[in-house]
Amino acid sequence: MKYLARTATGDPLLGDDEGFVPLGAANPDLGSVREALPHAAAGTLGDPDGATADRVPAGDLTFGAPLERFGKLWGIGLNYEEHAGDLDEDRPQEPASFMKPNTVLRGPGGPIRLPPTEQSERVTAEAELAVLIGRECRSVAGDEVDDVIAGFLPVIDMTAEDVLQRNPRFLTRAKSYDSFLVVGPTIAVPEEPIGLSELSVRTEVNDAVEAENGIENMLFPPREIVSFHSDVMTLRPGDLFSTGTPGAAPIEPGDHVRAVVESIGSVDAPVTR
Repeated sequence: MKYLARTATGDPLLGDDEGFVPLGAANPDLGSVREALPHAAAGTLGDPDGATADRVPAGDLTFGAPLERFGKLWGIGLNYEEHAGDLDEDRPQEPASFMKPNTVLRGPGGPIRLPPTEQSERVTAEAELAVLIGRECRSVAGDEVDDVIAGFLPVIDMTAEDVLQRNPRFLTRAKSYDSFLVVGPTIAVPEEPIGLSELSVRTEVNDAVEAENGIENMLFPPREIVSFHSDVMTLRPGDLFSTGTPGAAPIEPGDHVRAVVESIGSVDAPVTR
């Protein structure tokens, strides 16, 4: 697995399990992580082993969000049947998708800032696997999706659940408060197609596991989600699909939330108001 990332000051990085080098030291033609996304999809990123700089261990670095600016932000609701049951919702026959504005985004460490209590008194946090698009595409067949995916990252999604429960048409507002999407520090770029169905997603609050499930139990697998939405609109590098949560957990100021996606990575953030 290779990883694309940016330092807290915005310097682009390429790494592996042994550490990170400046992106330009591994591939002089690339000046930013955004420029690297098509290469990630095509498998032409370069290699830290051949870089003109020594690796720096991940523990010695402070990471920011892996992209300065993402593109379209898609979320998928009710994508695990167990979670749909928790919300007394019927199993959807097509992906239950929604969009979020870019102002929801926060990098690793957040913080997650809850809205005023007069707007919402019940916010939940949800660990999810996110898929990042690397190449512009339209109407991509399911067996060709890997050719347009740059990589994967963990995210923490949030919902003002009491707002949503008042009326399902309030979904966009319930998902769109500032800081309601915390992205992981690194984009995991598989060197070979990865068996996503073998991995699990876990929501933790204050080190306690609140929900966990295998990606194999998704109603609509990640590659199917990308293919389905590519029939709706043109997808471009930097577009992100957050593929649904195994379960949500109520959060309060002072809590600490972590999303863990097996073999992909983790991201955590404190909760404030």
